[in-house]
This record gives sequence, C-alpha cells and structure tokens, in this order.
Amino acid sequence: MDPPKFLIQASEAQSMAEAASLTLPELLPTLVSAAQTLARPPISNYRVAAVGLGSSGRIFVGVNLEFPGLPLHHAVHAEQFLVTNLSLNAEPRLVSLAVSAAPCGHCRQFLQEVRGAGDVEILVTSHSTQQFSPLSRFLPHSFGPSDLQHLDSPLLLEPHHNALTLPQHVALPPHKLKLPALDAANKSHAPYSASPSGVALLDSLGNVFQGSYVESAAFNPSLGPLQAALVAFVAGGGHDYHRIVDAVLVEKDAAAIKQEDTARLLLQSISPNCHLTTFLCHSQPHSDQLNFSL
Repeated sequence: MDPPKFLIQASEAQSMAEAASLTLPELLPTLVSAAQTLARPPISNYRVAAVGLGSSGRIFVGVNLEFPGLPLHHAVHAEQFLVTNLSLNAEPRLVSLAVSAAPCGHCRQFLQEVRGAGDVEILVTSHSTQQFSPLSRFLPHSFGPSDLQHLDSPLLLEPHHNALTLPQHVALPPHKLKLPALDAANKSHAPYSASPSGVALLDSLGNVFQGSYVESAAFNPSLGPLQAALVAFVAGGGHDYHRIVDAVLVEKDAAAIKQEDTARLLLQSISPNCHLTTFLCHSQPHSDQLNFSL
C-alpha cells in the first residue's frame, strides 16, 4: 500500500490542475476533503486539513494531530503541520492555502512567522462563499516578528543556521541520531528566546525523522521540536507511534527555554518504550545572525 501523500510535486500538481481545467490555487480546495481523512484527532474527532501551494509549484498537506492523555496545547494544528511540512521540504514561500475550517486565532498568529504573511491567500471550504482572501483580512491588526526583531532577520522558511555545535571537550556517547538532531536544532526558528532545539526520531524500520523547534512572536502558538518531528513521521508514512523506538533531543545549554521534560512527557504517552537521550550544545558567535543573542 502506498503511503498517504503529504507532498505533491510541481509537475504532478500541474497535470492534476490541467486535467480538471483549474488553476493551481483552484485545485487546492478540491483536495481538502481527501486530506481530512489523514488527520489524527482521537480527542475531538474533528478532522481538519489544510492544503497549501508553495512558490515552487508544489502542493503540501497539513492535518491536525491530537495526543490522548496530554494537555491540549500538545496538539498540532493543521496549519502548523502544513507550514512545518513546507519547512521540512525546503519550500521558500507559502502562496495560498485551502482549509476545511476557518483558521483559529492560534493558527492565524502562527502564520505570521512567514515572509509576506498578510498576502497569503486563504480559502475556507466550509464557508458558503468559495473565494480566497488574504490573511490580513483574517488577522487585520497583527502582531508579528517585526514587533520583536530586526526587519532583515530571517523568518520561518528562510535559510539560516544557528551555529550550534556539540562540545568537543566532553566525551559524548555515540548515537546515530545525534547529528540529525543537531542539524534540526541548527534549522530551528527560535529568534525570541534564543533557545533553538531539534529532535530526531528512529522507527522500527530504521527510518530517521527530524523536527525543528518553531517559535511564534506571540509565544503560545510555538511548536515544539518533538511535535515537528512527529509531523515528519506522519508525513513520511509513519503509522503507529509505538513504532518510534529511539529519540534524541539537542538543545542549547543554559537556554531560557528547555524542551526535555515536555518532550519526555509526550513520548511517554505515545510510545512508552521509546528511549530519549538529550545532548546539550553550544553556540558560536555568528556575525550575520541577527536574530540570536549569543
């Protein structure tokens, strides 16, 4: 059985649109209903899907994830999944998206982290009027990255490197997930706390999945590195969370924000036999890294 599709390549997306006599943006709402079947909401049983078009012409899918027994803030919203999916696939810009229900305030705020957020076109398939409207209409008086950092600081989806390294003077135990987790931490978008972190997961088939911490200027909509890695797991065809057998978290030593305890809590809930190892890293001075206080 083929795994569910969370990414449609540009050539296939264009062929699908042409076959239906639609433009690429017009194709998005036709995919939402099928995408909803991929959601995992065991608490609410309310399936949400967001289907987005990137500037490359590729189409991305995001769905909501819920984790029984945990506080609701551990959940991943469909729009968060979507943006994380773009980031995992090095997509530089989100152009438009169709979503099954109006984005909540949490998600409208999370979307502010991408460049040109106010111009992202959104269509809500459950609304009687099937038309795209810019995010600025959904969140007209926005608070975002420009309120807290320099205008030329890299935003979510934009290339950056956090200049993190593992200490060389300490004998660290070998671990195949250590470097993938460090790579994820270096891609982390954490300009407000200067506390980047990353997670790498290993499943029973030997597949590795990475996730980077993503901060919001409003703080609460931030997405933890383990949740981001679970987005990669689900989007990569992962099935039962119990198949996750090992995990590594890399986070900054003496950081203002620590991820270990909450990551351990989430893993214990979804895959009790998974072992979590944490490595603490350091940052090196980086002349062009304006969004971190090192």
